[in-house]
Formats: sequence, C-alpha cells, structure tokens
Amino acid sequence: MCAAVLLVGVAAAPAPAATFEAVGPSATSVTSVTSVTSATSDVASAADLRDPRGVGWALKATGKDAVRFRGLAAVNRSTAWLAGSKGTVLRTVDGGRAWRDVSPPGAVAEGLELRDIEAFDARRAVALSIGEGEASRMLRTEDGGATWTETFRNPDPRAFYDCLAFFDARHGLAVSDPVDGKFRVLSTDDGGRNWRVLPDAGMPAALPGEAGFAASGQCLVTAGSRDVWLATGGSTTARVLHSADRGRTWRVAESPVPAGDPARGVFALAFRDRTTGLAVGGDYRTGEASPRAAAVSVDGGRTWRPSATPPPAYRSGVAWHPYLRTAALTVGPTGTDVTLDGGRTWRPLEEGSYDTVDCAADGGCWASGEKGRVARLERR
Repeated sequence: MCAAVLLVGVAAAPAPAATFEAVGPSATSVTSVTSVTSATSDVASAADLRDPRGVGWALKATGKDAVRFRGLAAVNRSTAWLAGSKGTVLRTVDGGRAWRDVSPPGAVAEGLELRDIEAFDARRAVALSIGEGEASRMLRTEDGGATWTETFRNPDPRAFYDCLAFFDARHGLAVSDPVDGKFRVLSTDDGGRNWRVLPDAGMPAALPGEAGFAASGQCLVTAGSRDVWLATGGSTTARVLHSADRGRTWRVAESPVPAGDPARGVFALAFRDRTTGLAVGGDYRTGEASPRAAAVSVDGGRTWRPSATPPPAYRSGVAWHPYLRTAALTVGPTGTDVTLDGGRTWRPLEEGSYDTVDCAADGGCWASGEKGRVARLERR
C-alpha cells in the first residue's frame, strides 16, 4: 500500500565493523560475523515450544544496520534469504554465522525496495520490488544470487505490487493494489521466468480505499497446490479473499481485525493447510492501539473469529511452527508473541522489533526487520 507502508522507516544506525572476503568475480561478499548462537543443535524442539520460556530469538549479525529486511524466506534451519531496502539481498547457508551479500547490482543502483522473496532452495529464489509503475519488478536467480535476471517490470503506472507467493517451484502469484476497482493478480507457471496478468472477471470489486500492505511479504499466502489467500486493509472492513483455483476466481470474507483507516487492516496471513488460518494486523502507526488484531479461521477463510487473547499491539508477520500443529509465532515492532492453541490465545515471547517471520519444515524459524535485524528461534 501501499504508499503508506512504503514510507514507514526507521533511522539507520551506524553499521558495526565487519570483515569481508571475496567469493568470486560476480559479486559479492560474505559478512564474516559470528552470531550469538549458531549450532544446529540449538534450534528449538517440539518439547521446547511447549514451554516458550525456554526458547527465544538468537540474533545473527548481518553487518547491514542501514537496511530493513521485510522479505524473508526460510529454506531450512541452515539456509535463509533476506530481501530489503536499498536493493539488498543476503543469503546464509550456515545457520546465520555468515551472510553473503548477493544483491542484484541494478536493484542496488536504483535503491529498489525489495519487500518479498520466495526461495526454493539455496540457489533458486524470486524477489519482488514494490512501488508504483516500473518500480514493481520481479528478479530471479538460479545460482545462489551470483547473477539475477529481471523477469517482469510493471508497465502500468496504476499498479503497485505488494506480495508474492508460490504454490510449488513452478506456479506462483503476485498481487497488486486495485486497478480499475479490482485487485490485479500476476501469474507464473515456470518458476518466475515469465509472468502474465490474470483476467479479473472472477475477482470481487474492491472497497473504496482497500489495498494490500507491503509490510512483511505475507499479504498473499498459499497452502497446497491451488489455494491462495489475500489480506486487505485501508477501508471500512479488513477482508480476506480466497481462491481455490490459483487466482482465477475469488470469494471474500470479512475479518474482525480493526479497519476503518488507511493504516489499519490485516497485514499478514498464515495457513497451516487448506482449512486452518491465522490473520494478524492492526494499526501500524506507533503508539496507536490495536485491539482484536488477530483472528482465526477453521473453514478455509470463509469465516473468521477474533482471538480470545490477541497480541497486545500491531503485528505484521505470522507463521505456523511445523513441530506442533497448534503452535505459531507472530512478530511486530514491539515484540514477538506465541500461541500453542491454534491462535485462540497469544502470550508474549520476548521484546524486540521484527517485521516478518518464516518457519521451514525442519523447524528452522527465522525473523527479520529494521536495522539489519535477523534472528533464528533457538533454545535460550
């Protein structure tokens, strides 16, 4: 949205000293910084999650304190990709002990806002640059970020792409704020090499002022091979749209998450499967109250009910944990909360600002945000 979210920033802190080593002629550098905790055995187990007092975020220094990382892709407990401001992309393959700067040179030169990244493994990833008109772009790598190819540049000045999601390594979608009164959906069936705008005949009309939030890369999420959900805000009601046919037709449901203002709505979704979903959001403005800023669906997004005990403030990212079917994490500028009952009740895990969170199938959960902050969930 969104221009509103696009303008939210944090003053850059001075970057700490870091050492760099060359990694080859293509580009880039490895930030050789030892993290707080990095052993694979320190990743939280199912038993640890049942008592959240025993787990927390272990910071992984990136040396990029002037960058805000709203894009995050957790491949596993060792490998993760980050996308952020100033055209920055980082990748780790050793649990965060070292980060390779694999930023696309053109994105750096133009200072693009990379707000979402989807990674298939340690070598293949697709990143989304947001903004009006040609600022919205898709960039793809097949060699771990050594080289990038621009595969889409938005030609319509009315479109503003917010989020990106894949069903599998071939099929994916991206969503733009409404154009001509409807959300616009972009589709690929070859892993992001080519993109096309889908017909909008099956898309419900948008509400006045309704849009998506480019805050965490989670306003568009998938589960399984065909189901996808879109979160909205900015209008009188915060809604969730669902498609069961990869974006061709959609149905819409209202959510209880606060709305009625351009700064309010559902900022992030997570679906554990085709039926069970979480929605988080609120009012992103500092100091504004965000009551009822979390909701749960058990019928594929047809209906939503508010969490009995929601997080205490605005949250921009949410992810299910693979070890416990009822466990999930949500993050925001004021802290992290955890649920062990499928989103009905949330309790604080710890303070600290993060914009987004992602968990891999092997239990590797990562979070990232302002001032280059990146962390992995580990035993305390």
